[in-house]
Amino acid sequence: MLDLQQIDTSWTLFLDRDGVINHEKKMDYILHWSEFKFYDGVKEALEILNQQFGTIVVVTNQKGVGKQLMTLDDLNHIHYNMLAEIEAANGRIDKIYFCTDLEDTSPNRKPNHGMALQAKADFEAINFGRSIMVGNKLSDMNFGRNAGMQTVFLATTNPETGFPHPAIDLRFNSLIEFAKALPA
Repeated sequence: MLDLQQIDTSWTLFLDRDGVINHEKKMDYILHWSEFKFYDGVKEALEILNQQFGTIVVVTNQKGVGKQLMTLDDLNHIHYNMLAEIEAANGRIDKIYFCTDLEDTSPNRKPNHGMALQAKADFEAINFGRSIMVGNKLSDMNFGRNAGMQTVFLATTNPETGFPHPAIDLRFNSLIEFAKALPA
């Protein structure tokens, strides 16, 4: 069981994007910056998390690019603006990993843990045993489990997901609720 009192700057935070940082479009994709809407409290949460975790990365499946509904430039534009707003609010995301592959068998597509391995290659200090995956879907939780991480489920878009659940260590309603539960 995850004990939040153990968290210090030696820990790494992995965050899903849609449904965690920003509102998810039901059965659709965020294709342009104009469609990207932060959840209330997310910027404040990232300011708190910035102080708590040594490394913070985003891992996100982005099939919209693979389906050619948007370009890689569109995705990069969304991420550039997202990072600028987070940094302006004293938050931090060290790197964004994304998978545009369409096939569920892709090693980089969650719940497979290829993006975690990419992060470990870029940030050698990452220890999956001292990492938390925060997401809003069971595929995020299974990604965390597949990489040997602790998991935090946010009930933003799938509140019907049962808890307790073998893939979920802790459950919160939002990212700010999770951030405020961490030791000051």
